[in-house]
Amino acid sequence: MKKLSSVLLVLLMATGSAYAAGDKAAGKTKAAACIGCHGAAGISNNPVWPNLAGQKAAYITKQLKAFKAGSRKDPLMDSTAKGLSDADIENLAVYFSSLK
Repeated sequence: MKKLSSVLLVLLMATGSAYAAGDKAAGKTKAAACIGCHGAAGISNNPVWPNLAGQKAAYITKQLKAFKAGSRKDPLMDSTAKGLSDADIENLAVYFSSLK
């Protein structure tokens, strides 16, 4: 049984589902600040800004935390991410990963 639990944990982490602890509705509300660059449905109209729709929650979480910590730099994202709580980051990650 322990081996099965370990296998399931690895599979959840690989798919990004382990990060699905956030609140999608709260993420949608918080995403209003992201629309200007990343689009209303997470699809950017400008190739300079990445599409967020459908990205894995783990990836979005990692990148937002990197901007917040200052280990990843971008003039627009630095100040935006610094104002996010850990819950905000998880909520945004769950929301954008749910979009097609």
